[in-house]
Amino acid sequence: MINVTRAFLPPLDEYNDFLERIWSNVWLTNRGELVLELEEKLREFLKVEHILVTNNGTIPIQIALKLLANNGEVITTPFSYVATTASIIWENCTPVFVDIHPEYLTIDENKIEDAITDKTSAILATHVFGNPCNVEKIESIAKKYNLKVIYDAAHSFGVEYKNQSIFDFGDISTCSFHATKLFHTGEGGALFAKNKELQHQLFYSHNFGHNGPLEFYGLGINAKISELQAAMGLSVFKYLDEIISNRKVIVETYNENLNFNILKTIKIRENTKWNYAYYPILFKNEKLLLSCQQVLLDNKIMPRRYFYPSLNKINYVNCAIMPISEDIASRILCLPLYNELDIKDVERIINIINNCL
Repeated sequence: MINVTRAFLPPLDEYNDFLERIWSNVWLTNRGELVLELEEKLREFLKVEHILVTNNGTIPIQIALKLLANNGEVITTPFSYVATTASIIWENCTPVFVDIHPEYLTIDENKIEDAITDKTSAILATHVFGNPCNVEKIESIAKKYNLKVIYDAAHSFGVEYKNQSIFDFGDISTCSFHATKLFHTGEGGALFAKNKELQHQLFYSHNFGHNGPLEFYGLGINAKISELQAAMGLSVFKYLDEIISNRKVIVETYNENLNFNILKTIKIRENTKWNYAYYPILFKNEKLLLSCQQVLLDNKIMPRRYFYPSLNKINYVNCAIMPISEDIASRILCLPLYNELDIKDVERIINIINNCL
């Protein structure tokens, strides 16, 4: 069976080497030696000034909203993983959807201003499939209306825009280190903020608000990553160049051989160093997608309708109509893409799809 993705597992003996350090230190959590080492390696690799690793990729969004959104209206995209919208509601804020760009699939920056009200406190936008939003236009709007900007950059590990880390944009950026991601710690994530005071708030917010063992800076929650998760991250880290290189070959094979007289794929924003995290294709309509998907499933190939449905259609939000997002969600399919995927299998996937078309 070929799944849409597969977690990269480092050699077991290399992971065990890190576990032996944990056993020797008798330190399992609360920012031990391995967590600090992982943060330093990631800081250098990602070319960022600050990084705070966390125990999953959703709680960073929740912390960002808790600090910046003030229970207000949060302008966001309907085309993202459900965690983006769910976090807004979970933190007692109100999601206000703005439709997406039909090619980049990120929030349409030209529609944001029309959605702003006196209750708007923040913009939460997603770099969809690692494709950057129009960060310049969003920053301009945020300054004009005195809004905070949070980026859900769950898919964006290693992405650069105009030779700058994608995590440098916005007031806060978040990332996911889930097992299915390009870089992972099993479960995990990260928070990024360039402002030192805000970074300090992020730090104590992820650790119950502590200022030492007996005092508190303020309200906090437990978002700390464990040494066991850091061990996985450190084991995976040394293979990052290989992982990205192998995924690039697969993406290029898809690009060169799929029938793009009928299909389309995402348009990567200009001046972007992309990370080859996902491979979405767009069919002409949902009927053709479902037909092709069934043939793939019959051949034990498991693509994913990602993202589906458009988030304005889920049952706990106000069902505003988002025609572009709903259309894209109905006919987008992510194809298998992971480090160990054999090129012969990629070619087989391509042949099946082209024959369906």
